[in-house]
Order: sequence, then C-alpha cells, then structure tokens
Amino acid sequence: MTAAVVLFPGSNRDRDMIAALNKIGGKPPLRIWHTDRDIPDADLYVVPGGFSYGDYLRSGAIAARSPVMDALREKAAQGRRILGVCNGFQILTEAGLLPGALMRNAGLHFVCKEVLLEVTNASTVFTSRYDKGQILRCPVAHHDGNYFADAETLKALEGNGQVAFRYAKGTNPNGSINDIAGIVNDAGNVLGMMPHPENLIEPAHGGTDGRALFEAAMGVLEGEPA
Repeated sequence: MTAAVVLFPGSNRDRDMIAALNKIGGKPPLRIWHTDRDIPDADLYVVPGGFSYGDYLRSGAIAARSPVMDALREKAAQGRRILGVCNGFQILTEAGLLPGALMRNAGLHFVCKEVLLEVTNASTVFTSRYDKGQILRCPVAHHDGNYFADAETLKALEGNGQVAFRYAKGTNPNGSINDIAGIVNDAGNVLGMMPHPENLIEPAHGGTDGRALFEAAMGVLEGEPA
C-alpha cells in the first residue's frame, strides 16, 4: 500500500510522520510539495503536524488554500484515505474536508503532554485495529486544538458516528467540545485528529498505542510491513 506525505513551509512533524510510515509500511512514503497540482496516486495521503506558514492568519488557513488541496479534495472524493494530524487536522477543517473548526486552546497556552484517548468508533478504516471504548496513551502538542462545531453539525457528527476519538478520563487539554480529539468525514475515508499517534509506535517511544492506527490505515498485518 502506497502512502504519501504532503509538505508545507513550516511543517515540523513531517519527518516523524515519514519515519513512522516507513517503519510500519516497510517503504519510504512519497513526498508531495504544497504547490503540486498533479499529485501521484497513493492509497493514503497524510497531512502532518507543524506550523504551516508559521500559523499566520489562522492555523492551517493559508495552507488550506495551497494548490495541493484541490488535488486532495479530488482524491478524497475518489475514496482515497486522508489523515490529518494536529496542524494537518486544522488544514483539513479549513479546506472543508472536515466540518468544524480548531480554535485557540481554552487555557490560551500551548500544551505539550501525554493524554488519554478513548476510541469512540472502532469501525472506521483508521480505527478498526482498536476496540470500541479502548483507552490509548498519546502525546499532544498544540496551541489551537480546541475543536468546535455548531449544534447542528455536532448533532450530525455524534449521530453518524463520526467522532473517532475523545479525550478520556479528564485529560482534555484544550477545552474541545464533547472532548472531541478526532473525527472522520461522513464517508469515513478522511480522519483528522489533534494527538500525534506517529510518536508512539514502538517501544523506544515508550509505547505502541499509536501503531494500530497506521496498520489499519495502510492495511498492514500486525507487526509486519506492507
């Protein structure tokens, strides 16, 4: 299964993501620059974390208007899998690939720590290697991770099972509504999440709780490369 990572000026978690995809998938992912309009075919496209364009204007707002996002919208419409992590989640919401918005953390401070995540929906292509209700450890590092959606959108997300992850056991670090940490689109092939699963995929990281997400998304047998 082929994976690709989309790179923007200011991205600083791209190397972590590339390393994780390489280790789990068994081959280096493709790299796509933000100005590319004609992008190569891949089964999984990843928009990594960082501070695209220095988070000027709004986090993800400038990156969402880059040429590559038109291509990603086409790939999403074709059913290709797209994962956005942290700044990638912000970019996906700004680009209209996911509903809602990521606002300034409720405490108005950058947070960098480990949180607990509850797997709310274990039937998506990203979460199928977990059990519903399973609690995971995962690090976060963001200043604008406070997820918000209007009442109608929130009702649809909850009713359609589009909430993939919630912050569990009082570890919500940003004030996110309904403790939402990650959501999928209505088709289930686009996932955005604030925590960084790529930073917890092997014992050297202190745990492997994030590994199953990539194994599921990439169709990898547990413990084996694609």
